[in-house]
Amino acid sequence: MQKFTKVLCAAALAVGMIGVSNAQVASKKLVVYCPHPLVFIDPIVKKFEAATGIQTEVVAAGTGELLKRIEAESSNPLGDVMWGGTLSVLDPSKKFFEVYQSPEAATFVDEAKDRDGKITGFTLVPSVLMVNTKLIGNIKVEGYQDLLNPALKGKIAFADPSKSSSSFEHVVNILYAMGKGDPEKGWGFVQDLAKNLGGKLLSGSSAVYKGVADGEYTVGLTFEEGAATYVKSKAPVKIVYMSEGVISKADGTAIIKGAKNLENAKKFVDFVSSKETQTMIASQLNRRSVRKDVPPGEGLMPLPQIKLIQDNTEVVNKSKRQWLEKFKDIYTSL
Repeated sequence: MQKFTKVLCAAALAVGMIGVSNAQVASKKLVVYCPHPLVFIDPIVKKFEAATGIQTEVVAAGTGELLKRIEAESSNPLGDVMWGGTLSVLDPSKKFFEVYQSPEAATFVDEAKDRDGKITGFTLVPSVLMVNTKLIGNIKVEGYQDLLNPALKGKIAFADPSKSSSSFEHVVNILYAMGKGDPEKGWGFVQDLAKNLGGKLLSGSSAVYKGVADGEYTVGLTFEEGAATYVKSKAPVKIVYMSEGVISKADGTAIIKGAKNLENAKKFVDFVSSKETQTMIASQLNRRSVRKDVPPGEGLMPLPQIKLIQDNTEVVNKSKRQWLEKFKDIYTSL
């Protein structure tokens, strides 16, 4: 320890002479805010640490909670990277992100490219339904409309959309799918679905897919990777791509404005966007890559076979706060 201290002090003196801050040279740390499941986070972070020697601390929580934390800490950021959350969910928080254009972004599909250069696409995330095959019995679940079956009342897992980006994306998907392209016409279905939740609203994305896999719920509204991980592990679950239409959004990675470990943050963004990491994500971790040169993983339905629909990103971003309030009003007034 004494030897290390002397080396560090010598480096500090050298740094001082050339006018560069100690933190810029000495930092081998990184703090990542992340809503991804731990089983997804761990293998990627371990590879990053092994490749770079950068000690990475992950703060895991729901997307909404982490974005509120970033805003609250904006005068003194405690995190360096926001890793997760769909582009439309991250977009309203762009003022808290640094501009950084990863060289890997040239390989991305168009849906994963951010025009402002503040968010780097990470994976493609279709919204899906997850069904427990042991509990479902003869109940048909092919899309949203089937969730109104009285036999499913209180047996549907759905997280608070103000805390979970995957749940908010389902709200958007519902509004456009059930409104047949007009989100204002989808609120009647939202009200009916809220009634069938039976007063249950979960605290985060992971509670949904875990709840279905563990048999606490029969059906869950979640995202593809969360469900696919359990399918691959032979849990009694299956994935349903909604017959009314599926919105597939890119999620992203962003460097927090004022990050104390800025260079390490850039290295992390480049690492998770690289072909090697994206191939591992697709082949081992059940996510769809944003790169054109990485094919989808085994067992995931090819996108051309899914009934894909589009939302209007500008409308969604402008309406997000209002839609969250409207959902809250509907849910609390039941």
